[in-house]
Amino acid sequence: MMTQAIIIAGIFGACMGSFLNVVAHRSIQGRSWAGNDRSICESCGHVLGAYELIPILSWLLQRGKCRHCGAKISVRYVLVEIICAALAMTIIYRWGISWASLIVGVGACGLVLNSLTDFESGDVFDIFAVAPGVVCLLLRIAGGKWAVLDGLAGAASGWGIFAVIIVLSRGGMGWGDAVFMAGVGAVMGLKLTLFSFYAGIMAGGFFAVAMMIIGRLHWGKGETLPLVPFLAIGCFITMIFGPEIFSYLSERYIFSEYLSLSWPFTN
Repeated sequence: MMTQAIIIAGIFGACMGSFLNVVAHRSIQGRSWAGNDRSICESCGHVLGAYELIPILSWLLQRGKCRHCGAKISVRYVLVEIICAALAMTIIYRWGISWASLIVGVGACGLVLNSLTDFESGDVFDIFAVAPGVVCLLLRIAGGKWAVLDGLAGAASGWGIFAVIIVLSRGGMGWGDAVFMAGVGAVMGLKLTLFSFYAGIMAGGFFAVAMMIIGRLHWGKGETLPLVPFLAIGCFITMIFGPEIFSYLSERYIFSEYLSLSWPFTN
């Protein structure tokens, strides 16, 4: 039963990855993604048929090219579909069929979508950052008053950390990052939000150092990296492993009651 659930989650995740690709790309272009606009090849304008829109398989069978004009289709599309499939499978493997899986799944969609827009254009759309948090706050109602309050505290802390950084850096960082972390905080709650911020900053730092070592990034040259994708990595790692980390700490250190997590991430 679990194996079937994981496979179904992978298929659903790949479909969501295809959808999120469209939402991100069209939003950056200022086009509607919620209407009746058909997907087309951006090189020749050919309207794509259903057989050309099968997540992962279509790209592989077409060898990454348009069937009509032979133009290359960016590998980014299939990579996002594969990543989303892997994320969905990991979520079901970790949490099973549960409230936690639903909340983490909504949060993961937000992480991917905001990472795509930030990576492609440097922009974080407020609606995409806030919407997952609002949905998860509503889902937290099932866990009772304290679960909702924990989500609100997470949103406040996520926004507050970046607000302080933005003020101190005098605009060196955009408010989109603060809105993004507010949405993440509503999904994860107070303690996991703080940990995910740390994990995301560490992921970005390690990547930046690696890029400097191989000469792809240069210190003091004004080059920048999009922050949201690394925050998203830290957030997802925290979603999956955070409860175990806090459980380990609470068993070995004093003040263990302050390390316990709220619904649905109870340890």
